[in-house]
Amino acid sequence: MTDKSASSSEPVSRSLAATVASCAFVVPLTLSMSSSPSPRHPRILAWYRSLREPPYKPPDWLFPVAWTAIQTGLAAAAYRLLRAPSSMARTRSIGLWGWNVLMIGGWSRLFFKQRQLGVSTVAAASMVVTGTLLVKEARRVDRTAANAAIPLVAWVAFATVLTGSIWWLNKRG
Repeated sequence: MTDKSASSSEPVSRSLAATVASCAFVVPLTLSMSSSPSPRHPRILAWYRSLREPPYKPPDWLFPVAWTAIQTGLAAAAYRLLRAPSSMARTRSIGLWGWNVLMIGGWSRLFFKQRQLGVSTVAAASMVVTGTLLVKEARRVDRTAANAAIPLVAWVAFATVLTGSIWWLNKRG
């Protein structure tokens, strides 16, 4: 279903769409490189390992697998949206897509580098809202693109509960 009220101007080129779509991987990776709990960041890794966690927290190896799948879907969504005819719905979808991509990397910095568990819980919850808006708006342009963003919403909904639980379990005082 397309946005009939907008102009029918040409979509962006395949190469530009692919370049922008690659930001679904590049931006979060760049934003989180200095804050990931890895041997390259021993203080962050030690802090992360010291956190009390709820029993339903998935194993650590699952997180990069899940995010790779989610970011692949987001990249496909961006490509499809950018290749669709220009419209207000497409513009809004791409804006929401970009905001979510930035928020993915920003969340990592909030949680791991700044250790702001409460704020990162709120950030995760806001990604549920902006991700839902992305799906809703993208559906007006391209159903496949909208469906490709649904895993983001599902994962960040779970992440909101998980982050909130970690925050609660690790409150001091």
